[in-house]
Amino acid sequence: MGRESKKRKRGRKPKIPSAETVDLPTTSTTALNDVAFDDVFSVTNVELIDSPASAAGTANRRGRPSKPRRATPERAFDNGDFVEVAVGPLEVSGAAVRVVPAMDAVVKVFCVHTEPNFSLPWQRKRQYSSSSSGFVIAGRRVLTNAHSVEHYTQVKLKKRGSDIKYLATVLAIGTECDIAMLAVENDEFWEGVSPVEFGDLPALQDAVTVVGYPIGGDTISVTSGVVSRIEILSYIHGSTELLGLQIDAAINSGNSGGPAFNDKGNCVGIAFQSLKHEDVENIGYVIPTPVIMHFIQDYEKNGAYTGFPILGVEWQKMENPDLRKSMGMKPDQKGVRIRRIDLTAPESKVLEPSDIILSFDGVDIANDGTVPFRHGERIGFSYLVSQKYTGDNAAIKVLRNYEILNFDIKLATHKRLIPAHIKGRPPSYYIIAGFVFTTVSVPYLRSEYGKDYEYEAPVKLLDKLVHSMPQSPDEQLVVVSQVLVADINIGYEEIVNTQVIAFNDKPVKNLKSLATMVESCEEEFLKFDLDYQQIVVLRTNTAKAATLHILATHCIPSAISDDLKS
Repeated sequence: MGRESKKRKRGRKPKIPSAETVDLPTTSTTALNDVAFDDVFSVTNVELIDSPASAAGTANRRGRPSKPRRATPERAFDNGDFVEVAVGPLEVSGAAVRVVPAMDAVVKVFCVHTEPNFSLPWQRKRQYSSSSSGFVIAGRRVLTNAHSVEHYTQVKLKKRGSDIKYLATVLAIGTECDIAMLAVENDEFWEGVSPVEFGDLPALQDAVTVVGYPIGGDTISVTSGVVSRIEILSYIHGSTELLGLQIDAAINSGNSGGPAFNDKGNCVGIAFQSLKHEDVENIGYVIPTPVIMHFIQDYEKNGAYTGFPILGVEWQKMENPDLRKSMGMKPDQKGVRIRRIDLTAPESKVLEPSDIILSFDGVDIANDGTVPFRHGERIGFSYLVSQKYTGDNAAIKVLRNYEILNFDIKLATHKRLIPAHIKGRPPSYYIIAGFVFTTVSVPYLRSEYGKDYEYEAPVKLLDKLVHSMPQSPDEQLVVVSQVLVADINIGYEEIVNTQVIAFNDKPVKNLKSLATMVESCEEEFLKFDLDYQQIVVLRTNTAKAATLHILATHCIPSAISDDLKS
């Protein structure tokens, strides 16, 4: 015991590396271990990756392991400022060290939301607050998710290590791609902040690092993983299908809008959603750079977000050989058959049902609807359409009655009968004799039936949501949302969320046309033809007179929304 204690006293005190040096052991490995981020960036136990010289240099002349080599941050990162370690792989003696990028460009987004009340469209819900992530890009702008600032009334940003929240302006919101662009006028916000640089679309198994401010703490969080899948994904917020990355890094609430970096420190995507299910673990989704650049260039080109164009057709696979032969396809011809065409889309003027789409912009389409993507990969041909901008032209080759035809069509955004969003506008409504008429949208269904509206809503409304196409650009699905009980509407109280087919035997095209017809009606009765063969009949003079009393009873400021008054 005495000898051991003496040895400890005589032993030299271990030297602690200062904040200005980085220990680089020569042990060869394929991983970066114990990278710690605090208010001041420090790197410990950073091991070289596959260094050819490391194996030969692990022992000195006496056969003992050599001491770790020490490199200054100036040499290691080729940067005079040790704190801003934002560059890509560190080259030391021919070996690359993967370094987690700097966090200074990642900001925390604070938003106050005031959502419309779709069930009571003349008022709004109680405001609430949320926090998410974002990051600085070139041009003194910040990117985050669209759902992070949806129905915003105020947006503020806070930089890493700062105690100040800066007011931000929303420049553009892309609902389809779930991306929003912000700006901050205060010059102090931009001091010491360098924008991130975008990288190329990663390959499978490429390492990614997701940075943001998720739940579980107030400081910045870093999670890492690899790219496990690249394909056309369903974007939940926008109800669209665009290119997306699946990663195995943890993405939690609050990570939304945060960047995903590759091992070179370049941004390769934006975290935006994750798969929550009892049978899966660590499945997160990232918006890739092609979609991000499309959003940015669309804004820069048009001064506003115009959306992603879509080919307004529904198509069928042509994998069955008998089906191909019956349609007149030769053995070397491949493509997909058009089932239905959206009559509001420009392509409806040239394409016809049962046309076989052989190619899009010179790229041949396979019988399963895929096109070549990268080496050894295929992807849905809708990816080619999403690469275009609204108003762009596209060359389409089709087979019709054994004849090959070429068309040059102009692409436009998709018009749904039941829209996925109302894009910040308050919902429309019209009230007569206690009957509240409004239009159906996905937010309306969610307000009425909750997040499981796809199972709880009436089957007829869900069928129209999934399958119906508008017959004209201004067509809407008008329903009786509810009946505000009064003496005049006795017997009609149980009518809820039922479509209005016609008024006084005239088809109802949209809510504005219904309101105009009712207000200008001079007939004795108001007759509404509803779905399920129901009818509602009210005396015209009595109904209009009772409306004012009903509005006063329920504290409703107007019987008609502002957008229908003009």
